[in-house]
Order: sequence, then C-alpha cells, then structure tokens
Amino acid sequence: MRALIQRVTQANVSVDGQDIGQCGQGLLILLCAMQGDTRAQADLLIGKISKLRIFKDDAGKMNKSIVDIGGSALVVSQFTLAADVWRGNRPGFSYAASPDEGEALYQYFAAALAAQNIPTECGQFGADMQVSLVNDGPVTIWLDSADK
Repeated sequence: MRALIQRVTQANVSVDGQDIGQCGQGLLILLCAMQGDTRAQADLLIGKISKLRIFKDDAGKMNKSIVDIGGSALVVSQFTLAADVWRGNRPGFSYAASPDEGEALYQYFAAALAAQNIPTECGQFGADMQVSLVNDGPVTIWLDSADK
C-alpha cells in the first residue's frame, strides 16, 4: 500500500464542482492499494501516519503527531501512485489493486484512521476529483508498506 502524505493547513476535494470532503490543519493522504495488499498493510501505514512527528512544537521543531495537535485528515484514493513509468512513455497501472479490492482497502483505511481519534473525511473512490490544498512547510512524505 502506498501513501503520499502532505502536511496541510487546509485541503478539500470536490466532484462535479461539489465539495465532498475537507480537512483543516492536518494531513492530506493520497492513498493507493497495490496488488496483494491486505488490511495488515493498511494498519502498518495507519500506525506510522498517526504517530509520525511532522508537526511543529512550541520551539518550531517537527516533534508532534497529527494526534498531538488534534489535526484532521482528508483521504483521497489515487491509483496513479501505482504508476509504472519505466516501460515507455505511457504509465501502466497493472500493479494497482483491482477496483473492488482497492475500494475495500481504501474504505477500511479511512475508517481505521478515524478510529485513531483523527477526524477523517474522504474523496469518492474512482471519481474524477479535484483536490485543493495549502501545503504547510511544504512537508510531503512518501510511504510504501513494501519498504518496511
């Protein structure tokens, strides 16, 4: 499972011009389930993301987690994180989980993240979405459960 997390002051996602999810200070999480991923990979990422100390403390050092600051999260599915760009110039997405498996893991991830006392909103799986954000820092971190 892959996630690209961005520390944000705000983010929102819309479909057909209608806002469907948002967060304030916290994290925008772009998420992709890969072939063979299970809930164990989702749990691994959730554990890391919820404890990752990338928010500033009173001294201005990255020393607080999203839980520590009472932040929120916006989780957006993004199968293009599975892109294979090394076989020609058109990306291939054969490493991404099937749509049914991907959606099930996406929904599980969002619910399990919310269970960590992190207010969580979502995009719409499989939709053409527009995402707006104010990246804070900027802080952007790539996580891949296969790298563990």
